[in-house]
Amino acid sequence: MHPLLHLIATQPHLLAEHAVAYADLLGEELGSASAQWKRRAALGALALCLLGVGVVLGGVAIMLWAVVPTENMRAPWALILVPLVPLAGSIACMVAARADAKANPFETVRMQVKADVAMLREVSSP
Repeated sequence: MHPLLHLIATQPHLLAEHAVAYADLLGEELGSASAQWKRRAALGALALCLLGVGVVLGGVAIMLWAVVPTENMRAPWALILVPLVPLAGSIACMVAARADAKANPFETVRMQVKADVAMLREVSSP
């Protein structure tokens, strides 16, 4: 008789405990993965909003530069600096969102399944 079938027949509570442990592991991994996905979505939305603000402020700066003579401007550098602040924030949000994308969700579950399969192969090999 296969060792797994023998274990199921003689000690089913061990299999139930193992299934509960898998459910706990999946729940934990799903919680961390959903938190990661929410953070990436929030960072993406913030990056998009900041990009829109930067583009609008850049357009206003270009129009002001075209209408007001440069010698009458008190701080022409502000026309460049003000749109750059939200654009830099947008880039920072995109970089932070990409850094989160490198994490591999459910890697612990994959490793546990591989370990269990390896253990079953070891037990079932004569």
